[in-house]
Amino acid sequence: MTNRQQNEQEVKIGRERIEKMSAEVVDSNPYSRLMALQRMGIVKEYEQVRQKSVAVVGVGGVGSVTADMLTRCGIGKLLLFDYDKVELANMNRLFFTPDQAGLSKVEAAAKTLNFINPDVAITTHNYNITTVDNFDRFLDAIRTGGIEKDAPVDLVLSCVDNFEARMAINTACNELNLNWFESGVSENAVSGHIQFIRPGETACFACAPPLVVAENIDEKTLKREGVCAASLPTTMGIVAGMLVQNTLKYLLHFGTVSDYLGYNAMIDFFPRMSLKPNPTCDDRFCLERQREYQAKPPSVVDAVVEPEAEEPLHEDNLYGIELVEDDDIPVVASGSKAGLDVQSNIVEGLKLAYDAPVVEENSPQVTTDDDVSLDQLMAQMSGMCKKE
Repeated sequence: MTNRQQNEQEVKIGRERIEKMSAEVVDSNPYSRLMALQRMGIVKEYEQVRQKSVAVVGVGGVGSVTADMLTRCGIGKLLLFDYDKVELANMNRLFFTPDQAGLSKVEAAAKTLNFINPDVAITTHNYNITTVDNFDRFLDAIRTGGIEKDAPVDLVLSCVDNFEARMAINTACNELNLNWFESGVSENAVSGHIQFIRPGETACFACAPPLVVAENIDEKTLKREGVCAASLPTTMGIVAGMLVQNTLKYLLHFGTVSDYLGYNAMIDFFPRMSLKPNPTCDDRFCLERQREYQAKPPSVVDAVVEPEAEEPLHEDNLYGIELVEDDDIPVVASGSKAGLDVQSNIVEGLKLAYDAPVVEENSPQVTTDDDVSLDQLMAQMSGMCKKE
């Protein structure tokens, strides 16, 4: 038997062993070890993770590790979106291998993930979501990509590295009213962030300029002409870990999901804050989601779930260790009538990526009601010109 045949035989035996173990929920099953969270009282029903569907957009440094972690956690279904191919430069990752060079990233990822945990249903989408035609395909995929037939995905994770793709995801999730996480790593590879966006309840990506971690970092190093972005598997792994950890908290209802969590590797700095939606957002679906959220009864919007009384896990506390909640996370409105006054209110260590245009409260507006005649519209425009 040749070495190749022997390797193929070992792979076959390993896959058969994995398939057998993944179908059993016992302590010897590596995928059931996460059930210990349930035994410890952290999660009520961990097996619910098998009934969840998550879309990962961008299978690069953060996205590939994110998909890997979710697969090892036994997620029910993964939708992978990307249109790049694996290159040797991608070997500075925690996921891709040299033999995968030339394959599409989604194809390479699917093969690896299927071997890690064959119980996870994986669909691949090898196209650019920012084009007009492909955006509709993306919209339809996340609208019908849930576990149940024609149900939407439970969560969308943005792991892309460009503004256009983030805006496409933002538009799609606002239109479908889907919660999603935005994530990113700076071009100098020493800072990153995740942001949880709930349409109508928190600021969408178009509501205000995105936040960047800038504490103790020279802004000139963030982007330089002609210099490609740096990449550290450590920073990518940390951001992916924060993203998946908060994804699990959201899907399985434990702990507190961070609205915004940053990371600065230079000083191990983790800023947190929240942003309210902008009432003058340019995204019409965001405004529609805001109206829907505001129309909800106070009992729905402001309901507080009282935690059930639980017996202490360890009655003896020899060292007096206590866990306390952090209730001092700043909440900032993202659309100030005075000209986007967010910058002066955001938490220390963060700044806006750029200045948003100022919207004057008393600026003249042209009415766009359907029952307004052309003559009336011309009269309104004439009045605006005279004021100027």
